[in-house]
Amino acid sequence: MILAVDQGTSSTKATLFDAAGASVATASVPVVQAHPRPGWVEQDAVEILDGVRRVMAEIAANHDVEAVALSTQRESALVWDRATGEPVGPMLGWQDRRTAPRGAELATSAARVREVTGLPLDPMFSALKLAWLLDQVDPDRTRSRRGELAVGTVDSWLVTRLTGEHRIEVGNASRTQLLDLTTGKWSAELCELFGIPAAALPRVVASDEPTGKLDGLPGRRVHGILGDSHAALFGHGVREPGAVKATYGTGSSIMGLAADAAVPAGLVGTVAWRRGDQTQVAFEGNILASGATLAWLSRLLGRPVDELTALARTAPATDVTLVPAMSGLGAPHWDPDARAVLVGFDLGTDAGVLARAGMEAIAHQITDVLDAAGASTPIHEILADGAPAADDFLIQLQADIAQRTVGRPNFTGLSARGAAQLAVESLGGSFATVESTTFQPAGDNRATRAQWSSALQLTRKEN
Repeated sequence: MILAVDQGTSSTKATLFDAAGASVATASVPVVQAHPRPGWVEQDAVEILDGVRRVMAEIAANHDVEAVALSTQRESALVWDRATGEPVGPMLGWQDRRTAPRGAELATSAARVREVTGLPLDPMFSALKLAWLLDQVDPDRTRSRRGELAVGTVDSWLVTRLTGEHRIEVGNASRTQLLDLTTGKWSAELCELFGIPAAALPRVVASDEPTGKLDGLPGRRVHGILGDSHAALFGHGVREPGAVKATYGTGSSIMGLAADAAVPAGLVGTVAWRRGDQTQVAFEGNILASGATLAWLSRLLGRPVDELTALARTAPATDVTLVPAMSGLGAPHWDPDARAVLVGFDLGTDAGVLARAGMEAIAHQITDVLDAAGASTPIHEILADGAPAADDFLIQLQADIAQRTVGRPNFTGLSARGAAQLAVESLGGSFATVESTTFQPAGDNRATRAQWSSALQLTRKEN
């Protein structure tokens, strides 16, 4: 029995898998986000830790657990006191944009940052967040240089508190903007650039390196750790280029294995996973507002998301186009100054039309990334996962707009399953293949893509 914990932006879920990969039991707790100022996104790291312990204990109370696997949100970052283990500030969520001004100040280093890390200089990644947090509690870096303060991502925080080991899985480390993608080690050059003392950083480890024994599960260890998008890719069974997974969540991650070291323009390079001493590199496009678009429409219109998606299914196709650049644009545009636009509406535009525009926006953003990736690596199939992917209407929209086949596994928790699959393989086992439902593209996408492109141009600052 493998207990996989999927620690995400809005919830912490645990799934117990048997040796063949079948789900045996589940548990879940919500996670709260705070937005103290426009563009700021914070979470309570202690609440997240308590939630992980709670779901693990709930399942372990009724089942024998042989090993644990961990899938986590990635770029979210925090600082804690090494002696007490307590955070010394909030955890800054991956959507947090407060560090955009500092990123602008470092713009002349952007090309070098991308060369070393594979990542564009953007507030989404951890380095700017860690620097901001240290500026609040250790502005001269005295404590962090002495090793009194520790920094890390969610996986690093959880492993530290659950096992006492300050370490970070290499795929998560590659999202910090401090890891040299070529060497797989911390870059002294970028640590200096961002002001992150090496003494505060965790040890970088392989994705399948077992942890020490877990506090609360006597004798048990974590045998597989992956960032949530990496875990979903692994869970889909992708082991070579050609198929790309698209995770539909608060944001979206579109990821595929790279055929070589070249990263398509507008996308980023990242470590997918390291098994033993073998490292697999991936390309990825990150979208900032997918499910968050529907959540915003829900708040704006005062209707539940489920009701809005039901209305969208009956709404006609129109010229109404929504570009949800509420926090700027992610891949492949990477424009933090872009602003959301809604065009083509009139007095007859109703909630259903707006909801359909919101769902189309998700599919268009993902298609933008697929088109960028396809310029260097032919993409023959989209593999969909995440809670919104359960909506047939959304996935058919995706197939139509992208003009590509979409496969949706008949199992929704791909991030948890991928992490569990890595753990069970590290123990010498294997999971059965998950069956999928296939959606074929219909119609011609040229008109709707032209509408989207026109609206996209209106979001840019120069306009």
